[in-house]
Amino acid sequence: MAYQNITATVSPEDIQEIKAALQTIQKKLPFLVTLSAEERQKLVKMGDKSLAFVNNSVTAAQSNREILPASFNVEEFVQDYQLATTLTELLTSMRQLTEQVDDTLLAVGSEAMSSSLTVYDYVKTAAKKTPGLKTLAEQLGERFKALRAKSPKAASGN
Repeated sequence: MAYQNITATVSPEDIQEIKAALQTIQKKLPFLVTLSAEERQKLVKMGDKSLAFVNNSVTAAQSNREILPASFNVEEFVQDYQLATTLTELLTSMRQLTEQVDDTLLAVGSEAMSSSLTVYDYVKTAAKKTPGLKTLAEQLGERFKALRAKSPKAASGN
């Protein structure tokens, strides 16, 4: 569906229900971990290309337990693989939802910024003749002061 202006609201009740649903997801996945950047870097990664390799390894381990050391826990290996495939499926769904929320936020934020720029232009124009709007125009203009301050520096740096 092509993007069109978004006219929607989310009720306080819906917000609470959505947050509760997210909490339910977290409660259903109590084993989730948070890794540091260093920990993430050190781990052996299982990407899409490795899925067939791991699947074949699970089959090989289950079919040939006698060649593996007694300390190798095949059931734990199978459980890890099954959890990895389940989490991959869930993550795909969550990423789709996150992408939609992110795109919608970008679109509605753009709509709000465009409307704000229109209001700012009218306030600036009206402030020249309408008493009491100069302070408001200056307040709205604060958003652009940092940009104006950086522009000459960026131009001289080129």
